[in-house]
Amino acid sequence: MDFRLDRFATLYLMSPLLRLTSNGECYVPILMYHSITDQDESNARAYYRTRTSPAMFAAQLKYLHEIGYRTCSPAQAIHQLQTQTAAKLVVITFDDGYRDFYQYAFPALNQYGFTATVFLPTAYIGDTAVSFKGVDCLTWAEVRELSKHGILFGSHTVSHPQLRELSRAAINEELTCSRKTIEEKLGCAVDSFAYPYAFPQADTDFTNMLRDVLRRAGYQNGVCTIVGRANRSSEPLFLERLPVNSCDDTALFHAKLAGAYDWVSKSQYISKMAKARLRGSRGAKYSVSKDFPAVQ
Repeated sequence: MDFRLDRFATLYLMSPLLRLTSNGECYVPILMYHSITDQDESNARAYYRTRTSPAMFAAQLKYLHEIGYRTCSPAQAIHQLQTQTAAKLVVITFDDGYRDFYQYAFPALNQYGFTATVFLPTAYIGDTAVSFKGVDCLTWAEVRELSKHGILFGSHTVSHPQLRELSRAAINEELTCSRKTIEEKLGCAVDSFAYPYAFPQADTDFTNMLRDVLRRAGYQNGVCTIVGRANRSSEPLFLERLPVNSCDDTALFHAKLAGAYDWVSKSQYISKMAKARLRGSRGAKYSVSKDFPAVQ
């Protein structure tokens, strides 16, 4: 296994520190998956990979089951955090609506009685399989079948754009049209949203505007790519998540669930703010593509 600074810091620095400083606060880990496939991704650094092999995914679910986790929806997670209820809950999420969820993820989830929330970019969900980034997405027939078996669906916009580059009117259209389409296709309310690409948390003007648009569009909760576990102070529309892929061995996977990976978010935020201020002092607006990892 190649050396990973984030893994080393998590297992050998933060995990021991966490055992000494645990404060009894209630947290809910929200796992972020994308594609469940054996397709090679070795050309990308471990942190940036978005594919998880079916075998690794099955092993991660088995581990969750063995240590007593139950799955829940984002809305149920928020309720637990608000009430500080003592329950071992985890939210399993999938971005992009890839068809391999139907082929590989759902059978594995079903084996343990687990559920998941899948966020759909509706322009790529059709009556026949439509390709997004070279990978086939779910069809509406498959979405309806999965919904009948307890899988939840939320919006991932219509066309999966960089929202920060759009006008408020265009953002509103992406959010309202995707939600309306899913509700019409499934015949049930949609209240959850996943932000596409890396979340620009340092741009408070944008995030405040987005929060308002989401609320006006009818969303009650949402997730983003801020790394960490959701807690009582989390913004319900921008809940933190833990990225997961094939590089997450049992030790790292356990550490993420326990909170030893939460430090990544603070480190990234400090770095982003420093870069933003540096560019601001030079009279230039900082770039989404350079300042935020291209997590899909």
